[in-house]
Amino acid sequence: MTALAALLARRIGATGPVTVADYMAECLLHPEHGYYSTREPFGAAGDFTTAPEISQMFGELLGLCLAQAWLDQGRPSPVTLAELGPGRGTLMADLLRATRGVPGFHQAARVHLVEASPRLRALQRETLGGHPAAWLDRASDLPDGPLFLVANEFFDALPIRQFVRGPEGWRERMVGLAEGRLSWGLGPETALAALAHRLGDTAPGDIVEFCPAAGPIMAEIARRIAAAGGLALAVDYGGWRSRGDTLQALRAHRFDDPLAAPGEADLTAHVDFEALAQAAAPCGTALTPQGALLLRLGLEPRAARLARSLTGEALASHEAASRRLTDATEMGTLFKALAVFPPQGPAPAGFDA
Repeated sequence: MTALAALLARRIGATGPVTVADYMAECLLHPEHGYYSTREPFGAAGDFTTAPEISQMFGELLGLCLAQAWLDQGRPSPVTLAELGPGRGTLMADLLRATRGVPGFHQAARVHLVEASPRLRALQRETLGGHPAAWLDRASDLPDGPLFLVANEFFDALPIRQFVRGPEGWRERMVGLAEGRLSWGLGPETALAALAHRLGDTAPGDIVEFCPAAGPIMAEIARRIAAAGGLALAVDYGGWRSRGDTLQALRAHRFDDPLAAPGEADLTAHVDFEALAQAAAPCGTALTPQGALLLRLGLEPRAARLARSLTGEALASHEAASRRLTDATEMGTLFKALAVFPPQGPAPAGFDA
């Protein structure tokens, strides 16, 4: 039993079962024993590898997509160039490098990184190599005005609630105790206004997930874009409309039981892009698979150019990274990209196919 598991067991024993959202929040963010508070999760030495760490092309192409939208919207200045959950800062560093040649873009852009972890902020500052940036705790702290934002594998880490359909309503999935160990259970059946629209497309026993934090964050982003322009790109794994149990734990690049090692494994869940798009109203939205987006933005010619200076294992690794980002058997279709752009505005580059 991990130190956090022991704490959770005592809490549950004293006050009763906790929701999946409460459990995820403790596992990921507990100040002393939480996953993001205690370890370096990224890369080969961590528990998972994100697209920016797989290849520089990911951040470069998303950066050029944002810069093109900035050009298309008349080169406003100043603008907020932001990232939610920047990890090591790799994506933003690649984005800034790729957009250096866009006249006026860097002069207009004020970089803001939404990151609560002091440890990760230090890593990001080092990765950006002295490029001016401001760090914020929450998306709601972003300045008003034109907003050009990217969020890669941010929404999947927000705590979710899970509900199991009953004959007339929903039973919330809970984390309780059985013989002194953490175990799954269900709350009483109740009617839920937030899930009333799902009674028509589910059957008893089906699981629906709901992320309480995602909608308000997306609404804050969309409010700024609707009022002053910009573009938000949210890239994550998931689908259109939640169905089924997608909660998963990753530990040392392998799937694990979500209850096995609280605080020592990453917990995520598939993103419901339908709910994100609805929260972005009245902005325009467009959804496309990650692989298709990167190919439309020019991944193949960029990959070919980078390959010219590579041989042997370096070339093989580069080619494998390209496949991993775009192939349907890897990240190409499981991961989706949602664009949020001004009302009545055209879809941005890569989303207009």
